[in-house]
Amino acid sequence: MKWSELCIHTTNEAIEPISNILHEAGASGVVIEDPLELVKEREDQFGEIYQLNPKDYPDEGVMVKAYLPVTSFLGETVDAIKESINNLSIHNIDIGRNTVTVSEVNEEEWATAWKKYYHPVKISERFTIVPTWEEYTPVSSDELIIELDPGMAFGTGTHPTTVMCIQALERTVRDGDHVVDVGTGTGVLSIASAMLGASSVLALDLDEVAVKSAKINSKLNKTHEVVTVMQNNLLDGVDQSADVVVANILAEVIVRFTDDVARVVKKDGYFISSGIILQKKDEVRAAIEGSGFEIIETIQMEDWIAMIAKRQ
Repeated sequence: MKWSELCIHTTNEAIEPISNILHEAGASGVVIEDPLELVKEREDQFGEIYQLNPKDYPDEGVMVKAYLPVTSFLGETVDAIKESINNLSIHNIDIGRNTVTVSEVNEEEWATAWKKYYHPVKISERFTIVPTWEEYTPVSSDELIIELDPGMAFGTGTHPTTVMCIQALERTVRDGDHVVDVGTGTGVLSIASAMLGASSVLALDLDEVAVKSAKINSKLNKTHEVVTVMQNNLLDGVDQSADVVVANILAEVIVRFTDDVARVVKKDGYFISSGIILQKKDEVRAAIEGSGFEIIETIQMEDWIAMIAKRQ
């Protein structure tokens, strides 16, 4: 099969929503090339090792690349993607240059191109994310290793929004807790919750590809007896109570279902929300507090925000 590489020159702010648009359009893999990675000062407390080649990055802005099969309706798919990206401006998301180029690649190049960006990363005091094709030796006896194969599902577990969620889960999940993971993607947050001692985890995602990926990764990490993965729209129809609800999704979606979260979370339980760009912080805070939660901690990494809220 022949594949086309779709490259969007955009901004850091637009990475997450554009990646979601590409995934929903059937993109098999997403690569992000951000030149800020070359000059960023990093804390070494978690032992991250980065070997970056400047030639892989644009001079300014961000490149988001995705891979689509060459079909008779590829042109229509690309046009629909362009229209969806243009519509992001309605939500006050800066899409920058928004130039889109399409080029053909062979299947072997597509299958391996994005993997060079994904290596073992220690993302917290306890957790290290390791892709399945990499060799890794734990550096301490209490280190928790999550093996991931993102496949066609969005999320490698190393994006700031995911890192903040895992750090928040470390502070809130207790042995025996019931956790609900809304928009599970590859299942990394559900897997982390199980490893932290949750007795049951309900992992939900509307996308059937994500559901399949989360099931595979949960089994790979031997958490499948604790984690139940289901296709579902947010918390629609969920009537079981939870000690912790975690949602790493867009701010525009979070504000729409905070009342449902309040319905599911037990008194004194927690709601962890992430995927929030800095400009949307106050809007999300107002929605969460309006549903009966108290924000007890706000975490920031780069231009992203995560919130830990407690139900009153």
